[in-house]
Amino acid sequence: MNRKQFLKSLALLPLASSSMNLKDLNKMTSTMSRTEKMPVLFLGHGSPMNAIEENEFVANFKQLGKELVRPNAILCISAHWETKGTFVTAMQNPPTIHDFGGFPQALFDVQYPAPGSPELAQETKNIITLTEVGLDDKWGLDHGAWSVIKHLYPNADIPVIQMSIDYSQPAKYHYELAKELNSLRNKGILIIGSGNMVHNLRKVAWDKLNEEYAFDWAIEANDKMKSYILSGDHQSLINFKSQGKAFDLAIPTPEHYMPLLYTLALKEENENITLFNDKPVGGSLTMTSVKIG
Repeated sequence: MNRKQFLKSLALLPLASSSMNLKDLNKMTSTMSRTEKMPVLFLGHGSPMNAIEENEFVANFKQLGKELVRPNAILCISAHWETKGTFVTAMQNPPTIHDFGGFPQALFDVQYPAPGSPELAQETKNIITLTEVGLDDKWGLDHGAWSVIKHLYPNADIPVIQMSIDYSQPAKYHYELAKELNSLRNKGILIIGSGNMVHNLRKVAWDKLNEEYAFDWAIEANDKMKSYILSGDHQSLINFKSQGKAFDLAIPTPEHYMPLLYTLALKEENENITLFNDKPVGGSLTMTSVKIG
């Protein structure tokens, strides 16, 4: 059975029904093709307009998509889905969510009709022991996911699920939760964290939004984060609230920062780290992105 046939047949199965034994489901998902260990990404997604604009950030996303081994599916942790508790999208056809306002109609017209993956959602639920994971049928793909994934895979032909960020939990919790996703990397699953390392919308210099410009504190915080990333000092990144005023300004709220911790938690010993799109915009945002593996 090829993957397309598998997805089609699975859509007919009542996953929530007691008639489906988890042992049977695990047996089915084990037939998914394995690949070499997939890399892990943190993508600085920036403005939703990056979804329809052509710029150096978008060009690098497109190039990355050409270089990566084609994944069996994608699991995305986006800054824009915060919940009480942890959930994964489990519908067969996730809608494209336009979770923003004040942008041109052309942006609202964008659709990214990638299929979902109920089987990956169920497997993700199964492998996580730190908390109970809920299967969600209402969310879809928010712009933190589709605005960058559409450049990696413009044909929208790779299944995508999202995992939510539990806003009630501290950074260490999210880092430990992310570690439990590691086995998916050996099953052809590309795990993407989507946010921004430095993200303070209240401090944006709107007149410099299209310029490579950063406040001193943004440069300080971004440089310090990169130093910790490259040296493997994840503990300092987990303890971001103890890193001083520059970090406080760079991370006024944690939702755009947490996806970075999900990515870093999956780094294994001796894996290469590549930084790209490492530029600021609007004074208080950085597009710095990370590839592991």
